[in-house]
Amino acid sequence: MDQQLVEEKLEALRHCVQRVQDKCPASVDGLMNDSDIQDIVSVNLTRAVQLCVDISAHLISESNEIPPSSMAGSFDALQRMGVIDAEICRQMKRAVGFRNVAVHQYQAVDWTIVFAICTTNIDDFRSFASAISRHLHL
Repeated sequence: MDQQLVEEKLEALRHCVQRVQDKCPASVDGLMNDSDIQDIVSVNLTRAVQLCVDISAHLISESNEIPPSSMAGSFDALQRMGVIDAEICRQMKRAVGFRNVAVHQYQAVDWTIVFAICTTNIDDFRSFASAISRHLHL
């Protein structure tokens, strides 16, 4: 595993999370009525999810775990490895669900949910990064 690469991905994750926090308006109406902010927030959230999956893949590649067949499965593998706990695993799997909607437009994006992610669940990404840092002794 290339620890420097993982550290760079962790830094990129921190940047995406900060960008979401900096740009998220004070109300869901503010988000619903500003397509530029919608773009900034959704792109940075999807990047954050992808970075978490990428980091997971690097850690899994150096383990005895069978490579997962899905993005969400990456977090199950990290939980089995003892890198993340059940709550972080659950939240990251939910984040993958959001990413799939945002990227593939399986359904219309619900900006109320996006606002909740930005204001309530954004710390899930920080918890993930902290768990990875602890695992790598950073």
